[in-house]
Amino acid sequence: MLLPVPDGEFQAYLFDCDGTITDSMPAHYLAWQAALAEWGCVFPEELFYAWGGRPVADIVASLNEQQNLDMPVHRVAERQEELFRAGLPTIKGVPGVLEHIEDAYGRLPIGVVSGSTRLSVTASLEALGLLDRFEVLVCAGDYARPKPFPDAYLLGAEQLGVDPARCLVFEDTELGLRAAAAAGMAAVRVPPPWERGVAAAH
Repeated sequence: MLLPVPDGEFQAYLFDCDGTITDSMPAHYLAWQAALAEWGCVFPEELFYAWGGRPVADIVASLNEQQNLDMPVHRVAERQEELFRAGLPTIKGVPGVLEHIEDAYGRLPIGVVSGSTRLSVTASLEALGLLDRFEVLVCAGDYARPKPFPDAYLLGAEQLGVDPARCLVFEDTELGLRAAAAAGMAAVRVPPPWERGVAAAH
């Protein structure tokens, strides 16, 4: 079933990746738990979802600060990604979003705008056989400020050659929805696993 979209003449669709295209948040959390356990760090599930959309390196730095730890940020980030990629064969796409991708493919320019690394995003999309659907991938490291700043979405619109006001965003996190709003874009909220079946368009 297609998620409802707001009214408007949209010329491009921009999709977040984790939790929006790929139902990967549970797999990401398992990878986080395993990676952080090696350093005696805890990451409550509620906090993990509250921080959805933040770059991996930012999360490690914040956990260090919170728990007075000195984990090597890039080493932990790489370990989390390695563990996540190992779990990719079990990941499925998010119902409702996949239909929008197929509906738009060949009709509208579509891109991915993610806080994850290019390696992680590419691996996720390849696992679902969707990598060839997207003309543009905007990933961590491509823009100066992460969501909720508008930088990533504005870059996605620029690379697709579409006015930001004509772009429709699909997002599952509060940070992502705020980034879309800051970029002047309409957005569709993709419900988390426990809310599926109830979708909201903003």
